[in-house]
Amino acid sequence: MTLHSLPLFVRLNGRPVILVGDGEAAEPKRRLLERAGAIVVGEDHPDARLAIVADDEAAVARLKARGVLVNAVDRPELCDFTLPAIVDRAPVLVAIGTGGVSAGLAAAVRQRLEAMLPASLGRLAEALHGARAALRAALPDGGARRRAIGAALAPGAALDPLADYDGRDAAQAVLAGRATTGVVRLDLASRDPDDLTLRQARLLAAADRVTHRADVPLAIIERARADAAREQCDAPPTGGTGLTVDIGMRS
Repeated sequence: MTLHSLPLFVRLNGRPVILVGDGEAAEPKRRLLERAGAIVVGEDHPDARLAIVADDEAAVARLKARGVLVNAVDRPELCDFTLPAIVDRAPVLVAIGTGGVSAGLAAAVRQRLEAMLPASLGRLAEALHGARAALRAALPDGGARRRAIGAALAPGAALDPLADYDGRDAAQAVLAGRATTGVVRLDLASRDPDDLTLRQARLLAAADRVTHRADVPLAIIERARADAAREQCDAPPTGGTGLTVDIGMRS
């Protein structure tokens, strides 16, 4: 299945962005652009590469003819890009988009996420950024480092992103709870991926390689990381580097 749009985060600080229109349709867009640090300019600005058009379909055509990417307010069929609903936990930004199909739905999802994501999430992100040098020194292997960070960020773990961050040393928290390596066997009784236990889901999300019997449903295998190697085999593997999760179905 193809994506209808590719989500991007664009740094607009100090850059010109065209805004066409005024009134209720345009002013919220102006505030959003100014909050992102953009310089709001008129249609004739020669250096702008992005434009938001509130109420002038002819301007949409003129700008597109110049190669400017356009957001046409409330006209998704004319948009080159759309503006998402945003949850701001700086430096963490969560964007919810529907391709312009339903701004109300995006807003409703944003409101739910606002209640779920703690205010301390941004401080956790900064702490992890500050821990990078220490973690690279302690865990020079990139795969081992990724697994250790993933384990620390797992639900209920020391740095669970949905829990309030208490300011603890992020590097120490990661190193204290290093992830499992080697081969871990999962014997599943159910073919429904929604019946995976929390531990099983965590292991699949952290695995570098997933091996499985032929009768394991694809829907379960797809719960693994997108870049994890996948291999069908008749018997559990005996070795390998990193974390291998071997899946079989109980008879």
